[in-house]
Amino acid sequence: MTVTDSRPDTAETALRARAEEVLRTLAGTTARLRDDQWTAVRALVVQRRRALVVQRTGWGKSAVYFVATALLRAAGAGPTVIVSPLLALMRNQIEAAERAGIHAVTVNSANTGAWQATYAAIEAGTVDLLLVSPERLTNPDFRDRVLPRLTASAGLLVVDEAHCVSDWGHDFRPDYRRLRALIAELPAGIPVLATTATANDRVVRDVAEQLGLGDERDAGTLVLRGSLDRESLRLSVVRLHTPAQRLGWLSAHLADLPGAGIVYTLTVAAAEEVAAYLAERGFAVAAYTGKSDPEARLAAEADLLGNRVKALVATSALGMGFDKPDLGFVVHLGAPASPVAYYQQIGRAGRAVERAEVVLLPGSEDRDIWAYFASLAFPPEAVVRQTLRVLSDVPLSTASIETRVDLSRTRLEMLLKVLDADGAVRRVTGGWVATGDPWTYDGERHRRIADARAAEQRAMLAYLDTRECRMLFLRRQLDDAGAQPCGRCDTCTGTAPSAEVDGAAEAAARDRLTRPGVPVPPRKQWPSGMSELGVTVSGRISSEELADEGRVIGRLSDIGWGTRLRELVSGDDVPVPPEVLEACVRVLAGWEWPARPVGVVGIGSRTRPRQLAHLTRRIAEIGRLPLLGTVEPLGARPDPSANSAQRLAAVWDGFTVPALADVDGPVLLVDDMIDSGWTATVVARLLRRAGASAVLPFALALKG
Repeated sequence: MTVTDSRPDTAETALRARAEEVLRTLAGTTARLRDDQWTAVRALVVQRRRALVVQRTGWGKSAVYFVATALLRAAGAGPTVIVSPLLALMRNQIEAAERAGIHAVTVNSANTGAWQATYAAIEAGTVDLLLVSPERLTNPDFRDRVLPRLTASAGLLVVDEAHCVSDWGHDFRPDYRRLRALIAELPAGIPVLATTATANDRVVRDVAEQLGLGDERDAGTLVLRGSLDRESLRLSVVRLHTPAQRLGWLSAHLADLPGAGIVYTLTVAAAEEVAAYLAERGFAVAAYTGKSDPEARLAAEADLLGNRVKALVATSALGMGFDKPDLGFVVHLGAPASPVAYYQQIGRAGRAVERAEVVLLPGSEDRDIWAYFASLAFPPEAVVRQTLRVLSDVPLSTASIETRVDLSRTRLEMLLKVLDADGAVRRVTGGWVATGDPWTYDGERHRRIADARAAEQRAMLAYLDTRECRMLFLRRQLDDAGAQPCGRCDTCTGTAPSAEVDGAAEAAARDRLTRPGVPVPPRKQWPSGMSELGVTVSGRISSEELADEGRVIGRLSDIGWGTRLRELVSGDDVPVPPEVLEACVRVLAGWEWPARPVGVVGIGSRTRPRQLAHLTRRIAEIGRLPLLGTVEPLGARPDPSANSAQRLAAVWDGFTVPALADVDGPVLLVDDMIDSGWTATVVARLLRRAGASAVLPFALALKG
């Protein structure tokens, strides 16, 4: 008769005890590993498996890889390599690792001076954990010099925020595609952990496929998915009709929201506008966007963590990786285009507090903003093929490719990174080269992704109107099976925040939003490689040909003026209405120019000549300035271009200007819209050469 010892394996019991010790150094003396955390740690450390962990924000995914790192290093394994998408996330992770006695370092664009010392420490074996950005994987020096040694000696590879690998997800990062090749090159027995908090079934399958991890049907891969409910969150929607009402509501209720939090907007312009208004109303706030200076973003994060501000007014740039467990609220001025993206952002709140308020104030302009971002999807096949044709075995810089391919810099860089991950191109010192390997454009996949995006937008609109539990709705979008109503949201409790707006607060918001005037810095540098397009300029624009700083009433993406200006510059050719002319006068009256203009020059329009002629004439009349003539466009209207080089080439020989030989002073240059700024730059150069001492560009709107 065989007797089976049912007691737990003593070695494994000891290992779990050691894991608990490491956890307590991270999270406090009372912390204990959850069973599913231990399941993940055991799979990595004991079984050396690959694991995909999909758990809500605050579940403790970082504890899994820190504990696993400590155990693996104690067993003689090499360093853990964590691929992490954000500097903020890296900073938090390094601080946490050091608390656990794990020596962590990072290689990223912000610490180039420390790279050599870091590489030496890795080779010496004194580094326990290396954090790298996905962008670093495509850097030729890192890829060719450092990465081969890392893959040969790593003890664990971690892919954090793994949903970024999937272009089905809400936050696709093309650099993540390099990870499939990296994982394929790992020696046998090196465990791999991929983690995310925001992935539905489709994204989970795609992540597993893209990273070569397999999926739930692959017995070699552990997939851990937990409940995505957040018991602290109180979800609600407040519908208001106008931007002034929404901003007035926010200013009237912000002080009552618990603790410190985040106010999300859909655009950079809106974040800056809302932050400025709240600051005027006496709130300690700061704007946080992708265009903010890196040092300013660091300071803003520190201020929020230290509760020195009531809120950061942020775009999606403040998302993954920002860790403030006691964040008390998240308010959205405008709905994100995806319930999954929305869940990711509200997941910043309420991780270590009993109650956090989550309020969504949707706007009528949201769908226009969604449509704009949707237009930046993967380029059509003809453009991709053109990009491949211009590349050879001679490296071309991104700026040089830009003169041959009409894509914006951001979209071109995304395309090149995808092609690099697919093996069709390769980034080398000096630029990009073609590999000559065959490549297939997966048009069907891109169409399905576009359809999925449209479905997500419909789901977001349905969330606004739903009468069922809001948390249940979001969890269903994330394929969180077995979910039950939360009992906390406005639909469950029947108690939504009041939609009443204090009259004084609304009036103050309206005054701020209708306050016209946005400075427009001049272009100061010619794009690189213009000689290849037949335009023989380079370097800095000469001070004798430079435009001065300009002004517009507002941006097309502004909360206040945006809708009115979009209607005006894209609608019928009608005279400028009185309220817009009044705004022009207010902008011009407040413009502190070095010297008052001595005359007005208008730019002729092919599409709205009546409107622009009326605008130019009325500005001259109101300002009692002579109308010096019109800049006439030559030839047919050029096709709209996407990048700076192509846009400059399109307008370079596109105008004739009036003679200004007798003009002694600055001229005011009037247009309907400033887009890339190259029309104003080229025309200013011509007017300066024609005799103007300075050119002051003015337009109704700034695109952006």
